[in-house]
Amino acid sequence: MNAIDIVKTAVKALDAHKGEDICVIKISELTPIADYFVLVSANNHQQMDALTDAVEEALAKEGVHEKRIEGAGGESWVLMDYVDVVIHIFSVKDRDFYHLEKIWQDGEFHTAEEFLQ
Repeated sequence: MNAIDIVKTAVKALDAHKGEDICVIKISELTPIADYFVLVSANNHQQMDALTDAVEEALAKEGVHEKRIEGAGGESWVLMDYVDVVIHIFSVKDRDFYHLEKIWQDGEFHTAEEFLQ
């Protein structure tokens, strides 16, 4: 799978499990660390776990496995590193605090709907 296919699969899994305010930022022109960031908010710890599991399972079905996951089982932020795509699952409070959308404001922003078709 290429990066855009990983994004599509992840966004579909996040949407299906009621992830909120899903945002995709293309950052490939800004940094070598990844091509895309996928950001999503969760209302509570259980939803964060469910979103993490949903993405991991959906991508594993396609033969794609994360390089690493940071913060799993935590209560504020999970980072799923798929090399070209990094998925950030935030609590609402921490997403507002870290505001990655502002930090990466020079990136190319996309809505979830663009990847759900």
